[in-house]
Amino acid sequence: MIVVTGASGQLGRLVIQSLLSRMPATQIVAAVRRPESVADLAALGVVVRQADYTQPASLDAAFKGAEKILLVSSSEVGQRSVQHRNVIDAARRAGVALLAYTSLLHADTSPLALREEHLETEAWLQSSGVPAVVLRNGWYTENYLASVPPALAHGAFIGCAGDGRIASAARADYAEAAAVVLTTPGQAGKVYELAGDEAYTLSEFAAELSRQSGKAIPYVDLDEAGFKAALLDAGLPAPLAELLANSDRGASQGGLFDDQCQLSQLIGRPTTGLAALMAAALE
Repeated sequence: MIVVTGASGQLGRLVIQSLLSRMPATQIVAAVRRPESVADLAALGVVVRQADYTQPASLDAAFKGAEKILLVSSSEVGQRSVQHRNVIDAARRAGVALLAYTSLLHADTSPLALREEHLETEAWLQSSGVPAVVLRNGWYTENYLASVPPALAHGAFIGCAGDGRIASAARADYAEAAAVVLTTPGQAGKVYELAGDEAYTLSEFAAELSRQSGKAIPYVDLDEAGFKAALLDAGLPAPLAELLANSDRGASQGGLFDDQCQLSQLIGRPTTGLAALMAAALE
């Protein structure tokens, strides 16, 4: 039995969809805060259990009988270390054979502020004694595609990544890799650095957007403070604006680049390229 935490989220759902092509639905557990949010998965035969990262008792119940667990990192930046620790401790109590954790690309050397909680989680995981595999996920191309509508509306794509190259991939690619790892023997102790086969700068991203949309959309490179201010003006919450601006600055320092192709090696095919994902976003 494989438990996927955060199963109502974008990544968790995709992992479960990939697992469904590899094993019976009755052997997959969707662990979610609100079970009603995954009624569609329950209809497919997936086992649904209530689980809250902040409530250890709920995790103990959700992990009962589990052989493997995928800990999808929490979206609550600033609270993730404690939440992840709760999951790891519950996994230890459950005696699972493997816990897979979605970390950050090159977490040990990354210039992104996001690295801190991931490193703390990796350290706790290592000290816990739970057999574990770390999936250090790079950037999702969807993170930048979300800015396509405002870029088209305002006639410019803004950021502060400079000429940093970004080796992103589709969220579905990372989800498939997690499903492969969860269903392949001999994964304990491994650390994967996962990123897309192709890399691009944000200038190249804007050029691809211009080509496919038929509109001239230049990339406007700001400093970190200016980009954060622009995001705040657009209505983003301050923590998210700060996170995105810091991540772009990290990209300018190479924090979102990797050319080892471990992701495509895991999934047995090339990662989904920017052009194809851009075309889908513009449909």
